[in-house]
Amino acid sequence: MHRTLFATPETFPIAGTFTISRGAKTVAEVVTCAIGASGLVGRGECVPYARYGESVAGVLAAIEEMRGAVEDGIGREELARVMPAGAARNALDCALWDLEAKLSGVPTWQVINTSAPQKRVTAYTLSLGEPEAMQRQAAEQSWRALLKVKVGTADDAARIRAVRAGAPESAIILDANEGWTAENLAHHFSICAEARIALVEQPLPAGDDSALRGLARPIPVCADESVHRTEDVASLVDRYDAINIKLDKAGGLTEALALREAAKRHGLKIMVGCMVGTSLGMAPAVLLAQGADFVDLDGPLLLARDREPGLHYEGSSVYPPEATLWG
Repeated sequence: MHRTLFATPETFPIAGTFTISRGAKTVAEVVTCAIGASGLVGRGECVPYARYGESVAGVLAAIEEMRGAVEDGIGREELARVMPAGAARNALDCALWDLEAKLSGVPTWQVINTSAPQKRVTAYTLSLGEPEAMQRQAAEQSWRALLKVKVGTADDAARIRAVRAGAPESAIILDANEGWTAENLAHHFSICAEARIALVEQPLPAGDDSALRGLARPIPVCADESVHRTEDVASLVDRYDAINIKLDKAGGLTEALALREAAKRHGLKIMVGCMVGTSLGMAPAVLLAQGADFVDLDGPLLLARDREPGLHYEGSSVYPPEATLWG
């Protein structure tokens, strides 16, 4: 069966500014991949991430290099063998899943899960800022069940306390984005315990996180930048309590599902996260997030404009994708 392949860069404005310890941005830059066969089209979306040496141009070039293989009928498993993990493979992998669902008439959830997907409570992300501003953000969103808060400075104690004061009843995840150090780690952990933080993501730089080994962790610590592939999981169990699985890091839903099973085998909690993208990028992750301990799939909620049709969000819940969107 001959296929056609198209890849297109797109930008979506962010509502306001999204700020983490590495910087701020006002638009989400995504690459959309479409694979057509027999009059049907499967779609996937990825978000190139500079932290991993990716760019829109680089992702488009990587997809173009696979044109011959994709149009000749390469499968997802072979794709994972010949293409490195990352955003480009994610777009292709998810487009192949979507195309398979359309060609077979069998929805993706039936292939990967034993029961119909359900709505999941998702975190809502608050940008890094001064403590007063972050407290105002938290107060505005305090009706939500779960907040994810960007930190990662030399001393985040005031920020952590401010957010807890603004949202006294919400569960809170902190994401340090590799911004803490071995020297301030214990200090920050003690503030986290005081503030009843549910989880801390990637406090130390990937590759320089040995200080977590043997350190008393009063709250669970989640690997993000430190985990990309299934092979990474076994080496994390002495430093982390959970892993954050993102489709763009893993290189697609196929590898992400394997990561999920590896985490279960090693007794690690599972978080399913995202980059800032549209509902098309989140849709496969909603299926992946069935049974996860923490879900952070708020990308479309951070945008000023999403795709149509998009995912349905209601309160703090995200619903599984309709077939008109993906899968």
